[in-house]
Amino acid sequence: MECVVQGIIETQHVEALEILLQGLCGVERKSLKVHELCLKSGPNLGSEASEVRLLCDLEQPEPAWTVRHVGGSMRGAGADQISVLVRNMVESKISKNVLKLFYLLGYKLDHEHLRVGFAFHFQRRGAQITVTVSSVSKMLKLHATEDTVPVTPGIQMVEVTAPASAENYSEVAAAVSAFCEYLAPLLHLSKPGNATGVVPTAAAAAASLMSYGGTS
Repeated sequence: MECVVQGIIETQHVEALEILLQGLCGVERKSLKVHELCLKSGPNLGSEASEVRLLCDLEQPEPAWTVRHVGGSMRGAGADQISVLVRNMVESKISKNVLKLFYLLGYKLDHEHLRVGFAFHFQRRGAQITVTVSSVSKMLKLHATEDTVPVTPGIQMVEVTAPASAENYSEVAAAVSAFCEYLAPLLHLSKPGNATGVVPTAAAAAASLMSYGGTS
């Protein structure tokens, strides 16, 4: 399982967000460049639609592949009372032949995009939290990661995730929620699927952070 929230931020305020995250997380940021392919099952795999995502980490000396399947989210009164989405998730490392394998299984490429940015990985209140900040671009040609255009120019995606289990998801969700409160001056974070916009006062908060960070 994993706990997750998402939001967006204007590109002009990303540097201020990085300064804030650096101070909060206490670790160095990691560069992010991921080629993500979304595959959907063909009719020969049963009546239930199936979707998997193949992630190729282009920051590694040799591109490293991961297969990721996101299942259903937790529902009910308990889920409604927490501010993060708790969902099932299976992830595994896999060889570079993964795309050919899924094509042979009957999956079809639905769409692909490139995510470029940075990530922070750290521990907070017993939870292993990852914050990613990235721009999302689409390929102009199939698999052409060097020939892309931004999906949302001037806007970047922010995602906060943490692995959890059926036994500790409430504690992990609380840790993620508490951490996200520190980011509130710059962006709204909410469950995936819930529409969020930019924070009206983000410019003032960013200016203050930039000054405090000694960059202006």
